Amino acid sequence: MTRVDAMNVDKSDARVKRMFGQIAPRYDRMNHLLSMNVDRYWRWKTVRRVAPQGTAPILDVCTGTGDLAFAYLRRVEPGTEVVATDFCREMLHQGSLKQRRQHGQVTFLEADTQHLPFEDDLFQIVSVAFGLRNVADTDQGLAEMTRVCKPGGKVAVLEFSQPTWQPFKALYGCYMKYLLPRVGQLLARNRENAYNYLPESVNEFPSGAALVQRMEKSGLQQVRYHQLSLGIATLYVGVK
Repeated sequence: MTRVDAMNVDKSDARVKRMFGQIAPRYDRMNHLLSMNVDRYWRWKTVRRVAPQGTAPILDVCTGTGDLAFAYLRRVEPGTEVVATDFCREMLHQGSLKQRRQHGQVTFLEADTQHLPFEDDLFQIVSVAFGLRNVADTDQGLAEMTRVCKPGGKVAVLEFSQPTWQPFKALYGCYMKYLLPRVGQLLARNRENAYNYLPESVNEFPSGAALVQRMEKSGLQQVRYHQLSLGIATLYVGVK
C-alpha cells in the first residue's frame, strides 16, 4: 500500500487521479484565472533559472496539461527531446490538444512519478510544477526524479508555499481559505472538491528548509530555493 505523507488530506493515487480527471477540461482556464495569470510568470522564471544546456533530453513530471514542458520546448536547442509524464490520462489528452499550437513537439507519456519508466541518468533537467505535493509518497517521487537525472543535471521543483510577510500573509491566507475554494468549485464543479483540496494540500506540504532536506535525502546536492511573488510560490533547485 502506498504511503500517504499528509494524513489529514487524502492524497491517495486513486483520489488524485479522479479529481484531476474531472477538472481536466477547465484546468488551464482555472489556473490562469485564480492566479491572475501569475502562474505563467512562475514557469517563465523556472525555465530561465534552470535553463537547458546542450541537447540531452528534459523531463517534466506531473505535467498536467504540459505548460512547463511547453515552456522548456520553446527554450531548447533543435534536436532536444522534451518528455512530459502524468498518471492522469484526461490531463494528458488536454496537453495533446495544446500540442497543435506549438512549434515543435512534446512527448506525452502516461506514467506515475513514483515509478518512472526510464533508465538511470538520462535527463539533463527533471522538473515538476505544482505537482509534487499531489504525489502520495513525496520521498519516492523525489527519489525517482533524482534517479533518472544525469549526474551534474538539475532537479527543479516549482510549488506553492506560504508567504511570511505581513499583512500580505493574512490577506493571502483569507484568499486561499475562503475565496479560492468557493470560486473554484463554482466554476469547475467536481465531486472531489478539488479547490478545497488545493489549499489543504499546500498547508500540509513541506516548504522551505523542510523540502530542501527531503531533496537532499533523495541524493541531490547544492539545493537552493527561491521565493517568488512574495512567497506565494517557491522554486527549489538541486544538482545530482
